[in-house]
Amino acid sequence: MLFTRSLSTWGTLVVAGGILAGCAQVNKAPVEDRGARSTNSSSSKPAVDPSTLPGYENAGKPGYYTVKPGDTLIRIGLEHGQSWKDIARWSNLENANLIEVGQVVRVVPPTSSTASSGSGSGGRAVAPVVASSGGTAEAAEPAPKPATPAPAADNSMGFIWPASGPVLGGFDESRNKGVDIGGKAGDPVAAAADGRVVYAGAGLRGYGNLIILKHNDTYLTAYAHNQKLLVKEDQNVKKGQKIAEMGSTDADRVKLHFEVRRQGKPVDPSRYLPSR
Repeated sequence: MLFTRSLSTWGTLVVAGGILAGCAQVNKAPVEDRGARSTNSSSSKPAVDPSTLPGYENAGKPGYYTVKPGDTLIRIGLEHGQSWKDIARWSNLENANLIEVGQVVRVVPPTSSTASSGSGSGGRAVAPVVASSGGTAEAAEPAPKPATPAPAADNSMGFIWPASGPVLGGFDESRNKGVDIGGKAGDPVAAAADGRVVYAGAGLRGYGNLIILKHNDTYLTAYAHNQKLLVKEDQNVKKGQKIAEMGSTDADRVKLHFEVRRQGKPVDPSRYLPSR
């Protein structure tokens, strides 16, 4: 009986150890947590001094952004109409895979007199990950931008519809930052205008397999939930070029979620697209 019980206990430990090992394998890319840590629930170290975080001296200045919990360079780039690689370079990030809550990054190009080659990441692109929020002290936030009225319809870019299916959901600034277009898995997804691929991957939660095109200093377009991506980052594409195949990644059905961003702000795509 004792031997049987020992075997049972040993089996339980092995299973538990296996589960813990599996969890460790899933979380392959930990983000540095410079906040308070404690091995005793009744005591903890004080939060890190925000003035020690990278770029703190630029907090609140125009053209800079203070990293918040859950941010990634991809999302910061989308929200500011920039490539995440450019932000990493302008901010002299040694490791684009590591950003911290409270650090400050540059989201506009530096002038030629202040441009720096930066330490970069050895010339190798690194997929950015979510910023850690573990106890890091809050830093000063940039001054809020003055409210601006929604831009009028603008067809100067000559955008075309990226897919031919029916519109499943329209633009709603608080709930849907673009339009959802229906179709079948594998249907072609086309570039709405000439541009450069500034992101192609699945690193932005809620978007699935995503492509972001930068058309000029004002406009970005985003194409989400694809089943297959047919272009790579830094590739130039032409209007109407097939860039992806429609899918349902990170979505409840097959569809294309399409966004138009004007200086990083989502705008109603229907005001920039030709009538059907």
